[in-house]
Amino acid sequence: MNEILDIYVQDLLTKKELLQKCQQEKSLESCTLCERIFDCETRKAYVKAVYESMAKGQGGGFEF
Repeated sequence: MNEILDIYVQDLLTKKELLQKCQQEKSLESCTLCERIFDCETRKAYVKAVYESMAKGQGGGFEF
């Protein structure tokens, strides 16, 4: 089971690094300041990785 958890954590960390790199390249402190916030694939991948790390492969969705 720990191996599965590690997969989700690793993916989350990878996506977080990519997101932070994008923010740095654009000199932004937050995605909310970016003009592409609603169609950014990097941000969408990060959000998905966050949800998957919380669900740990158990499925289900997160509703707002």
